[in-house]
Amino acid sequence: MAENKENFDTEEVKDEAVEETETAEDKEQTSEEVKEEVKEEVKEESKEEEKPKKKFGKKKDKKDEQIEELTDKVKRQLAEFENFRTRSEKEKSQMYDMGAKTIVEKILPVVDNFERGLAGVEEGDAFADGMKMIYKQLMSALEEAGVTPIEAVGKEFDPEFHNAVMQVESEEFETGVVAQELQKGYMYRETVVRHSMVAVVQ
Repeated sequence: MAENKENFDTEEVKDEAVEETETAEDKEQTSEEVKEEVKEEVKEESKEEEKPKKKFGKKKDKKDEQIEELTDKVKRQLAEFENFRTRSEKEKSQMYDMGAKTIVEKILPVVDNFERGLAGVEEGDAFADGMKMIYKQLMSALEEAGVTPIEAVGKEFDPEFHNAVMQVESEEFETGVVAQELQKGYMYRETVVRHSMVAVVQ
């Protein structure tokens, strides 16, 4: 009986040891499973955290694109404004030149009459000397404004500056050269206001 009891106790101890071993293995397996689950959860959380970062990155890209578009628009508008300013200044200058040219055209007949009147006056006349001084003052003012007479006599005929109204024979000048000036021509800066009316050697 004593031997059977000892055997029974030994078997119980063995069974308990086996149970404890199995329990320890189960615990180890359970802890491994828990670790794996925790790892999976951490991965999921990190993925969820990455998603909003990507969205934020996209928003940043859109903002950069908008900034670039607005910058391009501003540059284009500045270029258009610069072109408009240049064009306006050019048009303003052209309008000023047209206005000045119109006034010069109206003054030139007065200059012609001055010259005709002074050509028939005898020297030594006080009144004539006064008119000559006024004429010189007028011509100086016109010259300062950019009005200059066109040279004609002795120059080769140029349709850009001369208007031939007749042909003449001349021993002094060669063919195609202006021999006589019938009406003086004038320029305003680089533009012809009135062509010289001339006689050309045939």
